[in-house]
Amino acid sequence: MRRIILTTESGADLPAELADKHNVHVVPMHVIMDGQDYLDGSLPVTDIYDYYDRTKKIPSTTSTNSHEYFEFFTKIKKDFPDCIIIHIGYTSKASSSFQNAIIATEDLHDIFLIDALNVTGGLMAIVMYAVTLLENEPSIDPAHLVEKIESKVPKSRLAFVPGSLEFLRAGGRVSNLAYLGGALLKIKPRIELMDGNLVSTKKYRGKMDVVSEKLMRDYLDQYDIDRGQLYLLYSIGLDKEIKQRMDEMAKEAGFKNVKWIQAGAMISTHAGPGGIGIAGLEV
Repeated sequence: MRRIILTTESGADLPAELADKHNVHVVPMHVIMDGQDYLDGSLPVTDIYDYYDRTKKIPSTTSTNSHEYFEFFTKIKKDFPDCIIIHIGYTSKASSSFQNAIIATEDLHDIFLIDALNVTGGLMAIVMYAVTLLENEPSIDPAHLVEKIESKVPKSRLAFVPGSLEFLRAGGRVSNLAYLGGALLKIKPRIELMDGNLVSTKKYRGKMDVVSEKLMRDYLDQYDIDRGQLYLLYSIGLDKEIKQRMDEMAKEAGFKNVKWIQAGAMISTHAGPGGIGIAGLEV
């Protein structure tokens, strides 16, 4: 029986302990600050916030390039001869990373590429679904496994509220006028992945403790999420009491397992500190 290995990008925000436990290989994306290129995960997220405080600019984030993908996949093939790789990638609608993976694998064999059309917790939910399938049925046919994973791509639902409009403004995602109006009225946008694109689908008004509860209620009203697992995301700076309340709401809604995930550099660079998100798979 040939070994199947799952891979993904650092933009999935898959915690290292989960990646190690389930043997998921993660290729880093990039963060650029002060002209220096850092591999995602090689520096604390707080360095991004410090950089913004110092410069009033956000770092640049870039995709994994095709050469890095080639090196990544060939090393796995060297370490695990005759293995089959299933790569679950960051949405192609928001990054060139997936296209670079396609280029890198043109002359490689036994590598399946899946565009998850999602990021951070939404991508991680699909990866962990694949982990569960593979661990429950190690001898599963690779093509069948890919088919089952792909069937879950449109069912992965991610919604998050940035902690700060300042970072969205610094990144050019909101205008100065919109920023001033939003700050004055305490308006916070709800961001979702729609067909792989990051889209503002709703606006909330109020402090984050109020907004987070509205986000949870709206999310659960809108989507029939599998009660087996819910992922809650936060960027550094989110109040502990908000996290406790979100835990309570998730348990009240019948979720058996709730996992908190810290947003990594790809999301934190644009969402800023104190953001919150929810991800899960529809039944």
